[in-house]
Amino acid sequence: MRAMKPVILPILLCISLGLTTFVRAQDDLAVLPYWKYYHGQPGALYRHLCEQAFGQLEQRKKMVQALRTQQDWQKRQTVVRQKLQEAFGTFPEKTPLNPVVTGKLERDGITVEKLYFESLPKYYVTAALFMPAGKRENLPAIVFCSGHGAPAFRSGVYQQMILNYVKKGFAVLAFDPIGQGERIQYEKTEGRRFAGLKPTLEHSYPGAQSFVAGVTPAMYFVWDGIRAVDYLLTRPEIDATRIGVTGRSGGGTQSAYLAAMDPRIRAAAPECYLTTYDKLLRSNGPQDAEQILTGMLAKGLDLGDLVEVRAPRPTLMVTTTRDMFSMDGARELFDEAKKAYKALGAESNLGMVEDDAPHASTQKNREATYAFFQKHLNNPGSSADEKIPAFRAEELNVTPTGNVFAALKGETLFSLTQKRASAVAPQSIAGNSSQTLVKQVIALTGYTPPTLGEVIFSGKFPRDGYDLERYLVKGPGAYYLPVLWFKPEKSIGKTVLYIDSKGKAGAAQKGGVADQLVQAGYDVVLPDLSGAGELAQADLPGGDSELDSTSLNLWFAGILTRKSLVAVRMEEIQLLTEFIKRKTGTTTVSAVGVGTFVPDVLHATLLTPAIGRLALLNGLGTYRSLIEQEQYLPRYVPSVVAGAINTYDLPDLVAALAPRSVWLAGVVNGAGQPVSTSELERLYPSKGKHLSLSSTAERAALLAWLGQEK
Repeated sequence: MRAMKPVILPILLCISLGLTTFVRAQDDLAVLPYWKYYHGQPGALYRHLCEQAFGQLEQRKKMVQALRTQQDWQKRQTVVRQKLQEAFGTFPEKTPLNPVVTGKLERDGITVEKLYFESLPKYYVTAALFMPAGKRENLPAIVFCSGHGAPAFRSGVYQQMILNYVKKGFAVLAFDPIGQGERIQYEKTEGRRFAGLKPTLEHSYPGAQSFVAGVTPAMYFVWDGIRAVDYLLTRPEIDATRIGVTGRSGGGTQSAYLAAMDPRIRAAAPECYLTTYDKLLRSNGPQDAEQILTGMLAKGLDLGDLVEVRAPRPTLMVTTTRDMFSMDGARELFDEAKKAYKALGAESNLGMVEDDAPHASTQKNREATYAFFQKHLNNPGSSADEKIPAFRAEELNVTPTGNVFAALKGETLFSLTQKRASAVAPQSIAGNSSQTLVKQVIALTGYTPPTLGEVIFSGKFPRDGYDLERYLVKGPGAYYLPVLWFKPEKSIGKTVLYIDSKGKAGAAQKGGVADQLVQAGYDVVLPDLSGAGELAQADLPGGDSELDSTSLNLWFAGILTRKSLVAVRMEEIQLLTEFIKRKTGTTTVSAVGVGTFVPDVLHATLLTPAIGRLALLNGLGTYRSLIEQEQYLPRYVPSVVAGAINTYDLPDLVAALAPRSVWLAGVVNGAGQPVSTSELERLYPSKGKHLSLSSTAERAALLAWLGQEK
């Protein structure tokens, strides 16, 4: 063993030195670790969006605090109704419900009619009408909205409430939300990458496509509820003046929407949902697609407006102290809403019950809810929560297959989005000036012109033939962008801003694309934009709509605030361009956008004259392709401007860049599939001196294209 020591020691030393060199090389590409104060930035993008939201909420708070009189609150209600309608969008025309009762059950004094109706043509809503077996006239009715569970109203906890209502003399119409119960859209079938999704993803996966098309998916959810009320009013057993709505969790969302938007709802008891957006964003974060109203915070609205707009109609907030929806926010909401009810002379019509429990239905809360509806729907009796045997889930199935799409081949959220998008042709920009398009982009993205702030030099490292410099560049919010600058020994006086959605590290490796560009004499600037590389998101609150490693919840935050993620990155790219101009004294740079950030770089280039040439590699060809593919890839969504396709699409931006040179290579559709040459030429008809199209995005081709610059 002693004889081997001299051999082992040099080997270990070499290994150690090799590892040290490798680690140091890796560390050279990371900027934030050196700056301990700035190191905790992975959530910078979320915090930046939250700061936008908090500013909007503070403005609303000041406005609401100034309300004093009945007239003040009534004026506020008028404004809120208008803004809520804008946030939901225009409701469809009412078409025939065409209800069909498919079966009946009767047990222990309870009758159940299993049925479906069409809230839109061929858009089938499966439901069950529960009624007391003996009494068949003048019944008060409850519309029951289910939370995010796959069985929907068939689950035991929901049946416990439904059957208690019936025993107490109420009729209950319980219906399946889209994506739950018998309305599951993404059943597991061969060849489907996205299938067997949990309910929040059943909502958010097609819901994101709906937002892309400019339609708030919540509109469909509240419309189903409105049509459910319409159905109740066709039944002779129901008293039209005594209709209530309740639901927990996702059902709390739907019931709060319906209560705010349908004046026929006399009494409402949303459960485990209502809080303030201030507390929601600080805790669990934005929720799934149907819980997001377009521009809600930008319009000066908060969840409290869903309650206050109802005053003086009776409302009960049903809450738990350890709910995912902040109890503290619920109490704040209640205190604010009390002022509206008091001003309108109906303070006793607003109530709140809370129990010491997690996100759950409790006996105390159930009994408080029964008593609330018994009082306000004039149906007195005992509010005790009885133990009633539930029906088996299969017994309550409306269709033979247990899935309405398999049974009736009706519309889904995806098919409705396709039809909606095809019916609304984009506004033609032909003949419009580029200034007109710029104004449209600014309005839709939420872009704000940034000002270059602090730049922090963070060290220089020699490499073969060039130096590698590190910087922190102040972003448009309270965070810094990590930047690598490759400086050649023999510069040709041209700079390339290279932006990769996977972050700067890959391109910065020895032998990587930056290495090749700098060896050719280019200065190369490699940043991490927010959401990539050192600024990749981590520990986003909630995350109930994370799919394929992409947080749709983060994108939803931008929809709430009307500050798109594209706008944030546009501002970051402009700051980086100003940084380059300041450092080099040049007036123009070439930009390269790679991967999912292609739309962000394209948008930024339109507003940044200093970017003289643009290469877009391996990116999305059109926003519209995301709603043409049922099995689209979620990773493209964060770089979409919601609703933009009704005004412009990516080819329009490329056309507007003329005469600046643009090269597109490796273009894909929303499913990540390569776009054929013929299809590419159809989408981008401005091919010529201004535009070059290529099926390959190889480094050699990029170097050749850059070399064409005069």
